[in-house]
Amino acid sequence: MGKRIAIVEDELAIRENYAAVLRRQGYEVNTYSNRREAMHTFRIRLPELVLLDIVLEDEAEGGFDLCREVRSLSHYLPIIFLTARDSEFDMVSGLRLGADDYLTKDISSHHLLARIAALFRRVDALRNPPSEESIMERGPLLMDSHRLTTTWRGTLVELTLTEFWIVYALAKHPGHVKDRDQLMHEANVLVDDSTITSHIKRIRKKFMAIDPQFKAIDTVYGMGYRWKTNS
Repeated sequence: MGKRIAIVEDELAIRENYAAVLRRQGYEVNTYSNRREAMHTFRIRLPELVLLDIVLEDEAEGGFDLCREVRSLSHYLPIIFLTARDSEFDMVSGLRLGADDYLTKDISSHHLLARIAALFRRVDALRNPPSEESIMERGPLLMDSHRLTTTWRGTLVELTLTEFWIVYALAKHPGHVKDRDQLMHEANVLVDDSTITSHIKRIRKKFMAIDPQFKAIDTVYGMGYRWKTNS
């Protein structure tokens, strides 16, 4: 049986269409029409990826609430918003709540499958045998690519799966500027410029909650981002 994906979508035709596409790729799919039904099941057994809309039946922002609840159960479970709402405000809100990706419903099934596969490839990194090479230390930063843990000055930084690999890609080569395409390749993500920007803002906020003087991630305007060598 393939990896387990949960679809939370209140429109039956759309829900079943996505489910059919994913099942043809070998995924095990469970579908839910509302937040309450999904959370009842998730508390018993988490899926391996969640695909959710924002509007869920009588809850105009039920998907946002569900994302927040799922993140309280797991920091690393991949979460993708798939919604008709395409405003930057909604996208930033979804990412701030801990989603790994934010897609609109006009996306092709081929592109959707590629985004899902990219997230699962990062999850599979957990199954690699631990080794000394899985530990990366950059001054006060310590990252374990096997356990997907990050600490800054000895304090755990609770990063999502996407956030972890973005930081890892930047810190792996301090001082090197990474543009969006390079971050996508090295962090194994498929995102657009605005999504990368939102992830970087959220990452900085998490580090600054631990260390208000955190300035290790530099924005090189017009080029990309880099991890400062003297951080």
